[in-house]
Amino acid sequence: MNKLETSSLFQLTSMRFRLFLREPEAIFWTFLFPILLAMGLGIAFRNRPADVLQVGATTAQLTQALSSDKGLTAATMDEATGTRALATGNILLLAIQRPEGVEYKFDDTNPDARTARLVADRAIQTAAGRHEAVRAEDQLVHETGARYIDFVVPGLLGMNLMGSAMWGLGFSIVDARQKKLLKRMVASPMPRWQFLASFLFSRLLLLIIEVVVFLGFSRLVFGVPFRGSLWELALLCVLTSLSFSAIGLLVSSRARTMEAVSGLMNLVMLPMWILSGIFFSATRFPAAIQPLVRALPLTAAIDALRVNMLQGISMGQLAAPVAILLAWAAVAFAVSLRIFRWR
Repeated sequence: MNKLETSSLFQLTSMRFRLFLREPEAIFWTFLFPILLAMGLGIAFRNRPADVLQVGATTAQLTQALSSDKGLTAATMDEATGTRALATGNILLLAIQRPEGVEYKFDDTNPDARTARLVADRAIQTAAGRHEAVRAEDQLVHETGARYIDFVVPGLLGMNLMGSAMWGLGFSIVDARQKKLLKRMVASPMPRWQFLASFLFSRLLLLIIEVVVFLGFSRLVFGVPFRGSLWELALLCVLTSLSFSAIGLLVSSRARTMEAVSGLMNLVMLPMWILSGIFFSATRFPAAIQPLVRALPLTAAIDALRVNMLQGISMGQLAAPVAILLAWAAVAFAVSLRIFRWR
């Protein structure tokens, strides 16, 4: 590569970077939106003390037995009143004194009601004099890495790397095509591959700010752990961004309008939003589609980011997801070079 080519590549990359910084909407969606989303999810799914379950009983004796358990709050009511309270959601369970024993009325499709049934029966049996056959004690553990916010932060990071790379490249390229700028670029002595590569390099510059801001916020506010090597985490972020940048380049290679590229971007990203385990584990999907789920680049990226951050697993043990990301990047960029529309 001669000095002229180096200079043109530098100027193109610098131009892409400056154009991005002049778009306040792009800055919001790239840097601030993932932080706001992480904050909302972190607050909504924060670790809280166990809920105290509302139950009812038809006799004062049952009410006293139920109230002896810290996990229950009980009120005395007749059966008709208790049935109405169940129907309106004011209580989860009604304990009814029968001649032959105690009957529990509750909705077994409600997980909280099933929990209330177990706790209520334990309290009543204990009050009646039952003793546990085996002595049991609780040892409560609240470790970082096992919380929902710890699980979801790598997912949000992967989602943001995908969105910023694909939208950033796709909209910029199609906008230049609509304004006939690509025709002028191709008429210049600039090598075509440098124009496309400048988009990828500008993404790397923005990636540093994007990742540091988001992960720094997650660490300082929620204490999300980084148990793996930070250098390997950075390398995974770079690889993820390059992979989705290449896919964004491919998607925008032929589109002529913003509407067209927007539809194509959503078509490509929607399956990954659903299947790749951003907010819940991808293993929830049936075994029949697991090969497809695992082949998606976002699944590979999120899996690699999670095990690095939460389990401290090194890059040497992540051959499969790294290979998937490299394959998507190489194939997408190669195809883009061949089918790219310059007019």
